[in-house]
Amino acid sequence: MNLSEVNWDFNAAGTWPFPIKVATIVLVSILVAAAGVYYISFDQLNELEQLEKKELELKNTFEIKQKKAINLPDYREQLKQIEASLGEMIKQMPTKAEVANLLIDISQTGLASGLEFRLFKPAAAIRKDFYSELPINITVIGKYEELGLFVSGLASLPRIVTVHNVAISPTEPPLLKMDAIIKTYNEESGSVKKKKKKGRRR
Repeated sequence: MNLSEVNWDFNAAGTWPFPIKVATIVLVSILVAAAGVYYISFDQLNELEQLEKKELELKNTFEIKQKKAINLPDYREQLKQIEASLGEMIKQMPTKAEVANLLIDISQTGLASGLEFRLFKPAAAIRKDFYSELPINITVIGKYEELGLFVSGLASLPRIVTVHNVAISPTEPPLLKMDAIIKTYNEESGSVKKKKKKGRRR
């Protein structure tokens, strides 16, 4: 077969020799298939890859939620323990009617420890989440052992009392001066119950 004698005009393709027709059909088929892969399959492959990533993310999310579901009874038990501890702490908070008596208890604890009060000044209440913080600025004079007895006595009071911003400096030997802020806490009436109700609505 002499290729120079073939009329390569596409309109005359019907007169081409059989092998050339077969080769042309195969070539056109390959080009069509390649174009199909490029314009259709590539998009589908990209979409498949995105779906596989999404599937992996969903599996991870499911595993995390499954672990939480398995541990849910433990979480509920911990929550009960926390609520019980919170209830006990709230019981140790003085009511508004008891605050005055608590202030007397604090001052008497200092005097019983042998300290001299130079300052005993309750400050304005500071509103927190479900309680109020009641700070008391104090300045006391006494020996090191007496200061220790005072702080220990505060910790032994039936109501919650904490000591903050302690600054001890020497004064007339063997005495020391202690500046501090004593804080007690007062429950905001009904605030805990309201908070529980809000949590249940969720």
